[in-house]
Amino acid sequence: MSVPLIGRRSGAVVLAAAGLLFLLYPAVRPWADESTVAGATRSMSSGAWVAAHAFAMIGFILVPLGLIAVFAVVDGTRAASTARAAVVTSWFGAGLVLPYFGAEDFALHAIGTKAGQGQPVDLLGLVRAIRFGAVAATMFGAGLLLLGAGAVLTAIAIWRSGVLPRASGVLFGVGFALLIPQFYAPAAIRISHGVLVAAGTAWIALSLWNASPRSVDNGRRTP
Repeated sequence: MSVPLIGRRSGAVVLAAAGLLFLLYPAVRPWADESTVAGATRSMSSGAWVAAHAFAMIGFILVPLGLIAVFAVVDGTRAASTARAAVVTSWFGAGLVLPYFGAEDFALHAIGTKAGQGQPVDLLGLVRAIRFGAVAATMFGAGLLLLGAGAVLTAIAIWRSGVLPRASGVLFGVGFALLIPQFYAPAAIRISHGVLVAAGTAWIALSLWNASPRSVDNGRRTP
């Protein structure tokens, strides 16, 4: 039997850490009216802006890594192919999302800082160019859709596997499926969404941590 890339309990820790980071992202992120120069400058020039977006980027890296542990646990069951697809889909999704978050984090922070220092910067024009450029927005949207699809596939795989509690992937699937609409919501909703994602990853993490080797072996013998 091959040794999994990441163990069951290591994967649980990774997923729990990812959930915490997705909670910190909206909780730490400065919330000001970014349609105005003053609001955009106040938010984007803040160190909290850099930290919050870095939390999200690390979270996006950790989720596919943690899902490898889910695949390793359900491998050998009828859900194995679905779990494998979840890992691959999530990995592509994270790869497409990360460049956009990097631009949000570092590029917008740089121009926001210059605007805060009184240097002549077309802040709102640059913000629109960075956020809504055709290639960047398309990659970002596709990445979010793939991450949502990967989370839903994870929930389906867990439900079908018979190894982990059947409902333990539901909140995770719902949270990532709502990634796109939550970006259009006010701060309170976005913070609530962070709580939802954290709860979803924590539920899977707890299920992985508590799964006994015997229950895993029994699940793998399920036809």
